[in-house]
Amino acid sequence: MPHRERVFTMKEVDRLKTIEALAEGRLTASIAAQRINLSTRQVYNLLARYRLEGPLGLRSLRVGKPSNHQLPTGMKELAGQLILQHYPDFGPTLAAEKLVELHDLHLAVSTVRQLMINMGLWVPRRQRPPRIQQPRYRRACFGELIQIDGCDHRWFEERGPTCTAIVFVDDATSQITALRFVYSESTFAYFSTLRDHLSAHGKPLALYSDKASVFRVNHKSSRGEGQTQFARALDELNIEGFCAHSSAAKGRVERAHLTLQDRLVKELRLAGISSIDDANKWLPDFIADYNRRFGKAPLHELDVHRPLSPHDNLDHILLWKEPRLISKRLTTQYDKVQYLLMDTPSQRRLIGREIVVYHYCDDRVELRGPDGNLLDYCINDRLAPVNQGAIVDNKRLGHVLQMAQEVQTMRDDVRSRSLPNTPTANRRRGPHPDKVKPNRLGEEQYYKALLDVSGERMEAQLDRLELADIANEATQTAVKRKRGRPQITGPRDESPSPVVQDAINLWQQRARS
Repeated sequence: MPHRERVFTMKEVDRLKTIEALAEGRLTASIAAQRINLSTRQVYNLLARYRLEGPLGLRSLRVGKPSNHQLPTGMKELAGQLILQHYPDFGPTLAAEKLVELHDLHLAVSTVRQLMINMGLWVPRRQRPPRIQQPRYRRACFGELIQIDGCDHRWFEERGPTCTAIVFVDDATSQITALRFVYSESTFAYFSTLRDHLSAHGKPLALYSDKASVFRVNHKSSRGEGQTQFARALDELNIEGFCAHSSAAKGRVERAHLTLQDRLVKELRLAGISSIDDANKWLPDFIADYNRRFGKAPLHELDVHRPLSPHDNLDHILLWKEPRLISKRLTTQYDKVQYLLMDTPSQRRLIGREIVVYHYCDDRVELRGPDGNLLDYCINDRLAPVNQGAIVDNKRLGHVLQMAQEVQTMRDDVRSRSLPNTPTANRRRGPHPDKVKPNRLGEEQYYKALLDVSGERMEAQLDRLELADIANEATQTAVKRKRGRPQITGPRDESPSPVVQDAINLWQQRARS
């Protein structure tokens, strides 16, 4: 038998110590299997090899043997010669394609890349020197290129919450053409700032932005590159949109951020402004002063902004548009709301056809047909709260509706997260710390609502203690989940959870005191 001396790795040392402990009876096979992350059968095989060959029997039997996935002898050398002779200036991907097409050599791109690196024909990206961003000339005319970006900062310092400033800066003059404070960067926020620019100056030739998801579809899709809502609005306004590859490429607006973070914060402090609405009303005077101090004269005096044409209806362009299909029941769904079209002869013709949902910046929603005409509908909101007026009007069901309202305060009503944020819609990313999703409402939430509501009713009716008996009855029923919704199905076989039982005991003490 050939000599098989070699150095053990730390993983192999841990395996050796575990098998030794198993052989000496200090460990069971199941615990040993858990420690070295193997099955019990594999542990017994290792134990047999250890008893037969000693510590060297625990090493892999593949050591010193050729790989099952290695290339045939001479293929790498042949590929290297062909690349040197025909494709020395090709990239690895293109070279691999040509080796398959012209020479019938099937090699992975990673293999070709490693061959070219070893031959000095390709430099890995990590070893390349960083690119130097060379400065470029300004555009010649005002309105030829507008750089846009958002800056998240504590603009009101400790007087107000953190918010975002959407800034539009002209490339030719470094003047601020539009500035607006918003809660966060979103499509609607950029729509509002673009409306300010269009109203004040007209349509620029191009907008220059970063690669945020507002401006560009960053995820791969089988339906092509696609287009964002902001890009769609620019197309309808005949404005070209560019995306910068780096922050330095749109340096005008980046430097404006630094100036604003210094001057604007102090100006807001001196003006005593601590809210977004007051700041947006005050900003025009600041923009005029900023442009007077820091604006540059353009190379040409020509203003290339174009006036809005009669067919440029900003109300129907600067909004969120999404197509929806009408079902056989004259219904469609958008943003967790089911829309029911009125059953009329004209709207029956829309069954199976696409309509367009118009979602405005103020959260208004309209349904429009293929011809752009408004459609009549009513809604069935899956997250609609119980109205307080309904509790007052329904005398017999008042306590039931009140309990439903109490449960809804514990419900995390998050709207569709594929739509932009608005002040009136909750599209928060991530779970709420104190609430649960609608399909996760369980036993404890319903018991808590029952106890809160019944406690309020008892304070109004101190001489009636029947609600305590109702609570006792409730503890004897079982709540099971069916398709995510809790249902009371019958007598309870087990006792309620400790949290529920403690809440019930506390309530009963309060009820009988």
